[in-house]
Amino acid sequence: MIRIRQLKLPVEHSREELTKKAAKALRVKPEDISRIHIERQSLDARKKPELFYTYTVDVEVKHETQVLKRAAGPQILKAPEERYQFPQMGEETLSHRPVIVGMGPAGLFCGLMLARAGFKPLILERGGPVEERRVKVERFWAGGGLDLKSNVQFGEGGAGTFSDGKLNTLVKDVTGRNRKVMELLVEAGADSEILYQQKPHIGTDRLSQVVACIREEILALGGEVRFNTQVTDFIMEQGRITGLVAGGTEQMEAEAVVLAVGHSARDTFETLLARNIWMEQKAFAVGLRIQHPQTMINKSQYGREEHPLLGAASYKVTHQASTGRGVYSFCMCPGGYVVNASSEDGRLAVNGMSNHARDGENANSALIVTVTPEDFVGDSPLAGIAFQRRLEELAFKAGGGRIPVQLFCDFKENRESRQPGDVNPQFKGGWQFGNLREVLPEELSRTLIEGVERFDRMIPGFGRPDALLAGVESRTSSPLRIVRGESLESSVKGCIPAARARATREASPPRPWTD
Repeated sequence: MIRIRQLKLPVEHSREELTKKAAKALRVKPEDISRIHIERQSLDARKKPELFYTYTVDVEVKHETQVLKRAAGPQILKAPEERYQFPQMGEETLSHRPVIVGMGPAGLFCGLMLARAGFKPLILERGGPVEERRVKVERFWAGGGLDLKSNVQFGEGGAGTFSDGKLNTLVKDVTGRNRKVMELLVEAGADSEILYQQKPHIGTDRLSQVVACIREEILALGGEVRFNTQVTDFIMEQGRITGLVAGGTEQMEAEAVVLAVGHSARDTFETLLARNIWMEQKAFAVGLRIQHPQTMINKSQYGREEHPLLGAASYKVTHQASTGRGVYSFCMCPGGYVVNASSEDGRLAVNGMSNHARDGENANSALIVTVTPEDFVGDSPLAGIAFQRRLEELAFKAGGGRIPVQLFCDFKENRESRQPGDVNPQFKGGWQFGNLREVLPEELSRTLIEGVERFDRMIPGFGRPDALLAGVESRTSSPLRIVRGESLESSVKGCIPAARARATREASPPRPWTD
């Protein structure tokens, strides 16, 4: 196939117009093109309200070699083959099936790939299946009690199940892994458009169905999933893992354990530290959620308040503040809601979510500020968790157990708000007005104010007085790192953290476990 880059068409174009544009670029007749595969689609809004799509497409055409020779240039080249290859099997045969601790995105995809490779993995998840979990989360948002084991943070699919379902990464796709993830999601029921959209998303409502479909394939391939099963200890002998303890009493043997515990399994991190698994502090970011009318964001991004083809607009803003800290938007949710994402009694954290249609009244995003180990108290690997917990305790207090909310004008003046302005609050979970300046450290508050005022020059109205702030956004990423080496194992052999960490090369997996 031939790859053509930088094909530009109005967003209202037809498929026939795309074919004609590709044919013109190749200097062939449209009927000579047998197939067009869209590899990439991005929005060009530099001349708004005139909006364009820019495409990268792969084309099947008659007499490909001659056409490529005649038309080759910077924008026209032979389409590369980018296919993911599962790592070559090792020589060691496992005595027991591999165990995966956690069924968020890392654990879910790890389980799927191992199951497809014949390993028949066992997945242990402290929370419930996604169907049961949705009922508990919605009950909590309606005013019921918090389930400490199955909530927005814990359960099948992880925290992302109750977010926007955005599919973003800054990792370069040199091995085809990113593409493979998209393909697996499409196989499980996600829309095929995520394979080429610039900012793909699935949506909270559809993501739960996708997650359940992946689980069913794991089971069909001989894997096992045990919900409501928390790993409470790790058994080690001579620097190697030999088993796990679940629920405080049940022991199971294992010599290959994948730690896919996510960023909120704080009790698990405490256990790992007690077992001398090497962990270290790391920088992350904390802040508040901000809500604006979606029509205001659309006007800024599209040049009009509504667009029938494009739906709700998104944004990304960043600023290096005078305090020396970075402040930026994170997990932006067009047409979405701010949700209570708590997982511990007496502590409150928020997140954002959108359904597939992104048809809610407001846009929201986290506005977060970088924090480093210098902001923590002490040198324990768990110091960042203590930092998070302190903020979440203050947020719980500020809102009386509900999401604390404040208008931006009042946040600047360090006073509690009395009533909303023209921005209609959109929340999942109870909320009330509270002073968020009493939640964040003063330097972080000043950095956020500077950031919002800077972003107002990028997106008119971003710093409007009645923009709604809510907090605290404390779970942007893990505040610690389980260190791993060249074999991708932690300091304990056979214990493999499924997250970004220090690693220099791929390790060969062992051969599949068999009955």
